[in-house]
Amino acid sequence: MIGSTTIHLDIVDSTNNYAAKELLTKSLNEGTLFVAKCQQAGRGTGLASWESADGLNLTFTVVLYPLCVALSHQFSISQAISLGVSDFLSRFVSDVSVKWPNDIYVNDKKIAGILIETAITGGKFSRALIGIGLNINQEVFVSDAPNPVSLRNLTGKTYDLSQMLAELCSCLDNRYRSLVRGDYFILQHDYGKLLYRKGVWANYSDQDSDFEGKIIGIEVDGRLQIETRTGEVRGFYFKEVAFR
Repeated sequence: MIGSTTIHLDIVDSTNNYAAKELLTKSLNEGTLFVAKCQQAGRGTGLASWESADGLNLTFTVVLYPLCVALSHQFSISQAISLGVSDFLSRFVSDVSVKWPNDIYVNDKKIAGILIETAITGGKFSRALIGIGLNINQEVFVSDAPNPVSLRNLTGKTYDLSQMLAELCSCLDNRYRSLVRGDYFILQHDYGKLLYRKGVWANYSDQDSDFEGKIIGIEVDGRLQIETRTGEVRGFYFKEVAFR
């Protein structure tokens, strides 16, 4: 079960980096958590960083071994984790959505980021490091991130981080079990229902130009489907299109 083994760290650069180094010399149980009180160089997807004030939020990495997940369903891992975080947040606030591929939003503000790093051996996923940063009690954000928000910002309440982590792990574990069972259709369906800006005309840009479109869904391989004003449906992989 996710969280059955929890390792608490005072200061690390990145929990994903720390977990990767530990796996070089140790055998870790599936579901092991590395939880950081202070993460000095938290990483987002690509070159993005993650701001988190010490001791106020949840910053951790989960070690998983999704051996039974087909390589063709790699995006289902992202869907399962995104849905687990969304399920948890929906207990406290409404209007939770997933900004493709795996940023978690409440209304138009980002409350959580997810970084998934997989390894493949012999044609199968040998491991997945799931890094999650979730804003809980932080009230002021000082980085140049455009739209951060925390649960405390939204509700005015202060939360017990240990209790919140336990509840979040339960939600993640539920969705991960669905993934392991091969419930790809359920994950695809539920993820699609939560897509940020789905069915809404908005501005986007690709490598060639800016354009207006509306998100209509996600393909099995994770491509974002956007319909343009001319009725053309275009598919984009990560980094091929930008939200405006």
